[in-house]
Amino acid sequence: MISLIGLPGSGKSTVGRQLARKLQLPFLDSDHLLEQRLGCSIRAFFEREGEARFRDLEAQIIDELTQSGAGVLSTGGGVVLRPDNRQHLHQRTRVVYLNSYPEELFRRLRHDKNRPLLQVADPLQRLRDLYAQRDPLYRETAHFSMDTGRPSVASLVNMIAMQLELSGFKAL
Repeated sequence: MISLIGLPGSGKSTVGRQLARKLQLPFLDSDHLLEQRLGCSIRAFFEREGEARFRDLEAQIIDELTQSGAGVLSTGGGVVLRPDNRQHLHQRTRVVYLNSYPEELFRRLRHDKNRPLLQVADPLQRLRDLYAQRDPLYRETAHFSMDTGRPSVASLVNMIAMQLELSGFKAL
């Protein structure tokens, strides 16, 4: 299994779908699976139950998904906050960190109202804070890191596929 990690808006779902298609693997999105189980949006659950309860449920999903066999897994941006998640991802999957800088993410996300952690007075500063907090955790968890700034999605997918192939990764 291949897992994609990175900040909200770094392209995990978009890149993950295309990478899965290219490698002819199933695509899994931990946030979408969480929403299906919760019966509501992550934002609504966050507001009602809080981040700690959300992270508990996210950890259960990550534990399950990282044991589910071949596929490409897109994770939530905060998945690395829990040591168990980092361990499960790193030990059970091949982890690719989609590294996006806060200014780049702000340009992509400034009108997105569905990301609970960015519904603050200064979303750019929030992204800078998230990057400072999470970047070391992403790097600790990842087997590979890819900057998302310049390349197109297709180029990024090809670079990831090539990196996986060079590392000896076998899709099936």
